[in-house]
Amino acid sequence: MLPKISGVFSEDIAIDLGTANTLVHVVGRGITIDEPSVVAVRTVLGEREMVAVGAEARRIFGVAPEPLELLWPLRDGVIADFVATEFMLRQFIRRARSTLNFRRPRILISVPAGATPVERRAVIDTARNAGARVVQLIAEPVAALLGAGVPIHEAAGAMVVDIGGGTTDIAIVSRGRVITARSLRCAGNAMDDAIIRYIRRRHHLVVGEASAERIKIEAGTASAQPNGWDADIRIRGRDLRRGRLKTVVLGPRHVAEALDPPLSEITEFVQRALEEVPAEVAAGVCERGIVLTGGGALLDRLDHELSRRLGIPFTLAEDPMRCVINGTAAVLEHLTDNAHLLLSPDW
Repeated sequence: MLPKISGVFSEDIAIDLGTANTLVHVVGRGITIDEPSVVAVRTVLGEREMVAVGAEARRIFGVAPEPLELLWPLRDGVIADFVATEFMLRQFIRRARSTLNFRRPRILISVPAGATPVERRAVIDTARNAGARVVQLIAEPVAALLGAGVPIHEAAGAMVVDIGGGTTDIAIVSRGRVITARSLRCAGNAMDDAIIRYIRRRHHLVVGEASAERIKIEAGTASAQPNGWDADIRIRGRDLRRGRLKTVVLGPRHVAEALDPPLSEITEFVQRALEEVPAEVAAGVCERGIVLTGGGALLDRLDHELSRRLGIPFTLAEDPMRCVINGTAAVLEHLTDNAHLLLSPDW
């Protein structure tokens, strides 16, 4: 009887705290939250008041009777606004928890592999302030490997490239040991910025981040090679020379050209990592191939283009946007066996 009842006294929660989206997994219940990492804020007499988070924040933005601002409290995978992040986490944790529990939850949070000790400590402190009893950390790419179903304790060399909103994270693991894990602050948001710069340079047109993301999703591709896919898209923005609205048409070829700079940066990042690990581990990676995870990995033909540039097979993971949270939850559910995969907040 006691084992059945004990679960109501405390809950274990895994969190993928991303720049663009936050996912929450409650052990025994699965993913309960998958929403934008955003907070709706209003200003009253010069004071900031936070009123909603996630999908609700987006829903009320523009329809609320008073003017609201949407605030994204994480930048490049780490906390940029502590107060807003704490408010957002508190709301997500409150919604995720069972009404029957009596203890504050133990929480495992994934963070960028390159997060500094100060940035890691900020996540721990913020989660504790938001209601956690114990907070532990895991590197996002290590969690992504597990979530992608890679047998990291057996493989002689396994590698993942996890492309999120703020960072691209990589991890190379050999026989259960993390050989290297690192971050590059060039990912989905950098792709959007590259599209904005390209349109400004080529068409003298100003477009916003939302338009750039739409272009990436609807007409984006990593490779200009013909693949039988044609998805021209009409974009409207402000003409820099005349100051009036103007419409241009972009196709996959143009977007591939726009995305070449961030893709080149990611390619060099992967190449450097492979050059710095032992030769036998690199050989294992080349034989097994590299797994792509994260929302940025959904870019059309990205796996083909990275394979062409590096000469190594790349494979898109199943359900790439949930690999990090699934791996984080798997570690939390078997924490004793996976304690060696956790990050210290101090190094």
